[in-house]
Amino acid sequence: MTEVVIAGIGQVPVGEHYNASLRGLALDAIELALRDAGGLRPDILYVANMLAPVISGQAHLGALIADFGGLVGIEAATIEAGGASGGAALRMGYLAIKAGQANAALVVGVEKITDQLGAGSEASQMLNVDSDYEAVQGMTPISQAAMLMRRYQYEYNPPRAAFGGFARVAHANAVSNPHAMYRSALSAEAYDQASVVSDPLNMFDVAPAADGAAAVLLARRDLLPQATHPLVRISGSSQASGRLALHDREDILDLEPARVSVERACRQAAIRPGEVDLFELYDSSSILAVLSLEAAGFAPHGQGWRLAQDGQLGLDGLLPISTFGGLKARGNPGGATGLYQAVEAALQLRGEAGKNQVPDAHRALIQCLGGPAANAVTHVLERT
Repeated sequence: MTEVVIAGIGQVPVGEHYNASLRGLALDAIELALRDAGGLRPDILYVANMLAPVISGQAHLGALIADFGGLVGIEAATIEAGGASGGAALRMGYLAIKAGQANAALVVGVEKITDQLGAGSEASQMLNVDSDYEAVQGMTPISQAAMLMRRYQYEYNPPRAAFGGFARVAHANAVSNPHAMYRSALSAEAYDQASVVSDPLNMFDVAPAADGAAAVLLARRDLLPQATHPLVRISGSSQASGRLALHDREDILDLEPARVSVERACRQAAIRPGEVDLFELYDSSSILAVLSLEAAGFAPHGQGWRLAQDGQLGLDGLLPISTFGGLKARGNPGGATGLYQAVEAALQLRGEAGKNQVPDAHRALIQCLGGPAANAVTHVLERT
């Protein structure tokens, strides 16, 4: 059976790249990934992006980036699945190799949120909710997350301050990540005193939208007989979808696609979720971090918030999360997020995470979500 490994990785710092172009950011990440792979060249390209047609006025990114990157002639396409775009593109590259349609697949995620500011940027985020029944009423992803958090508080009555543990873990890990947007620790007092963004969410409950690009070169294992760095393989991959609008769901606090995709990916990898050494989850809001932990089976419904109370989620804890800052402190580069997760998990499993290293990391779970898990993509990565 074909073994798919991560041959090369590359990322640029997440932030506000006003003077960079989409193609320029993507090429920077691609060049780093190809160099890391020792010159191995891809025969297929997938570009993950969420908002370029609206924010940057540019579609057809597959052809654009293949051309700009000196890869004219290879198969190239753009993959869009909301916030899960990066994971979906990674899965497409994985499947292309598993199916024998490619020997090496280059997957790059890129986003330029700062091509628009203010109301235009805010309006673009509304593309990820149901246009006919949610966006038309003024709902945004942030207000959607606020509804989830308020319902969670009503159902389970957790202490309001409990949600701050997720932001504090993310910010603590971002301090030593040179690619993170916010490299400063967060105190419990600062969290408690933060201004409200959308009641009950405060500014530290929400990840900042940002620019960025990250790339991964996938390849058949037999193409790398003498790799220059430890190899990481994809041992499980799954994508699941659900209802887009909250009002169409039987239980808005049950992220069923997230749960299903974890179950399928772990079954494929022949492991249980509890056997992973770290979990790069989709913490675009603190409530989604809680619900993702519960969906993945790390806590019962209504109890996920407790994991952030006693150090279990730190780098030396039982289940390290957001090990380089997550979306919350590294920043949320839209469609590129899933590729940043893959790069960060690969660094952990290679033992190259520096001050962010999870001790003896052998296996990682990564998951990105489109909307509040209307689409969920999960991968299991393992050190070979």
